[in-house]
Amino acid sequence: MLKSLYSGVSGMKGFQTKMDVIGNNIANVNTVGFKKSRVVFQDIISQNIKGATPPSDTRGGVNPMQIGLGSKISAIDNVHTPGSPMSTNIGSDLAIDGDAFFVLTPDAPNLPGAEYSLENMPTYLTKAGNFGLDADGYLVNSNGFFVTGVRENPGNTLDPYDRLKIKINEDATDPANPKKIISYSIDTNGFINVVNEDGKSGQLAFNGTDYFLSTPTTPKDQLISLGTAVVPNPAGLKKVGNTMFEVTQNAMTDSAATSDTEPIISRIADNKGGQMNSGMLEMSNVDLTEEFTEMIIAQRGFQANSRTITTSDSILEEIVNLKR
Repeated sequence: MLKSLYSGVSGMKGFQTKMDVIGNNIANVNTVGFKKSRVVFQDIISQNIKGATPPSDTRGGVNPMQIGLGSKISAIDNVHTPGSPMSTNIGSDLAIDGDAFFVLTPDAPNLPGAEYSLENMPTYLTKAGNFGLDADGYLVNSNGFFVTGVRENPGNTLDPYDRLKIKINEDATDPANPKKIISYSIDTNGFINVVNEDGKSGQLAFNGTDYFLSTPTTPKDQLISLGTAVVPNPAGLKKVGNTMFEVTQNAMTDSAATSDTEPIISRIADNKGGQMNSGMLEMSNVDLTEEFTEMIIAQRGFQANSRTITTSDSILEEIVNLKR
């Protein structure tokens, strides 16, 4: 059988996958924090018809003779270029201008003394900053995943921050008479500025038991800020749906992790991940002009490979008809 039949089939399969990726990109053109994908092709092994020979004193060198056996997909890359910022004027909407990711966790163990601890929970990274408060006052994303906060832990040099959930519903400066928090805002470094019902304001802090408004005498290691993570190879992150990423072993080095798949979570100023912008969201980085151009290329590539198959079929038909 003609090798071109199998080459054409391999090309058609590759362009089908390319169309699947393009379709997903276009479907998510307005998805907050979405990162597009691209397909990269490579050739399959070639059949050697004749090897190369070196030049000699009496004769020049001869190049190798090879016949390719088609193409295959080399990689489907996640492209982490920044998306365009969109102004929403909603204080709980956040966009990171930089390389850092927000950190989310599905839940925390509800145990005495460890009610707010996230140390043993799985973590996910995201660029989608459309957050809000649930009925209990916790800062969550649209799927109910908790936004991870951090506070300093000077005694741990490997992981210098404690992780915790962020609760913004009452000021327990006086635990016997807690005050309701009526408004909050998040600054460029992720600290949470709150105002209680008495009109007092300050940064949100946590003393191990209660959330309260900080004062100038509050220890710095009690101040809460949103936790972020930076990975050296964002393309190595694995998409898990809901605009979230799971950290893989190829996404970071040991110096950027506390374990094989657990990134170091810290304040955005410390990991040099950029800054947070309140009242804005980072939109998808999908460019429709580019996607429709790639769609035309995929369509024509598919058609060209199908023509290779029909032409090969015609040649085989002629061969069969040689004997009648």
